[in-house]
Amino acid sequence: MRKRYENPDGPPVVRTFADLRRWRRERREKVKDLSYRVPNVEPNVEWLRGNRSECSVTAVGHATFLIQTGGLNVITDPVWAERMGFERRLSPPGLKLDEIPPIDVVLISHGHYDHLHLGSLRRLPGDFTAFVPEGLGRWFRRRGFRRVREFSWWEEASVENVSFAFVPAKHWTRRTPWDTNTSHWGGWVISGGNSRLYFAGDSGYWSGFAEIGERFPGIDLALLPIGAYEPEWFMSESHMSPEEAVRVFADVGARTFVPMHYDTFRLADDTPREALQRLEAEWKRRGLAKDKLWVLPLGETRLWYSPDITIM
Repeated sequence: MRKRYENPDGPPVVRTFADLRRWRRERREKVKDLSYRVPNVEPNVEWLRGNRSECSVTAVGHATFLIQTGGLNVITDPVWAERMGFERRLSPPGLKLDEIPPIDVVLISHGHYDHLHLGSLRRLPGDFTAFVPEGLGRWFRRRGFRRVREFSWWEEASVENVSFAFVPAKHWTRRTPWDTNTSHWGGWVISGGNSRLYFAGDSGYWSGFAEIGERFPGIDLALLPIGAYEPEWFMSESHMSPEEAVRVFADVGARTFVPMHYDTFRLADDTPREALQRLEAEWKRRGLAKDKLWVLPLGETRLWYSPDITIM
């Protein structure tokens, strides 16, 4: 019997077929403006390939980022797929696969297809090590990946002078009808030098985010999901709303917020523009500083420690 994983506050909520039918029925009654596209900019590929000292983050799309710190090239949840189920990609990736420098570490938050895409993994350059949630190691090894390490919540490992910690999230996972919740899910805290980044992966809101901030104080940059939240009666157990994402930002005590998981695939009823509008409205309502919210065009690179420096 394979182990089944749970959330910090108990087993994941399992939506029924009746719930799914209700959602699809409601969806047919909605009229959405799908014309907005998140902007793309030309990436500075030469700078990225030569960078060995600066802590930088480059938006690729959805939950995929190129993170550079401590001389390492790190990719989160690599997905370059043109489709996700029946949905076509809304915007092209900010970096093409052949523009990426050799990867040292791949971080996987969980096993859903929009966060773990085999075709993208096989095309990544570099002799990378995959850091994956507990239960996913067998999936990787069966597909020929040998440099794989599984993590349970709060476990840490270092590569050179950079530390990677796997931290809790509220979600679930499934890739086939038979493997529901047989691997875990979570986010990652990357600490290198005097800089610290939190990549939340995919999560509903829960009270434990504050503990992440307590265990890892001084988070410079928080990459937080704001999309796939509508309808909230269906999605809220596994996806947070933009308002909840701002609450997470406060809970973990981060300095700067980068939204993700809204710009590439339409996985629910909300649109990229709606997600951004709600995020910006909540940011303004709370009176937060404008320069602490980075809405990155795909392909843009910024340095963690300075909101004023964009690599062009």
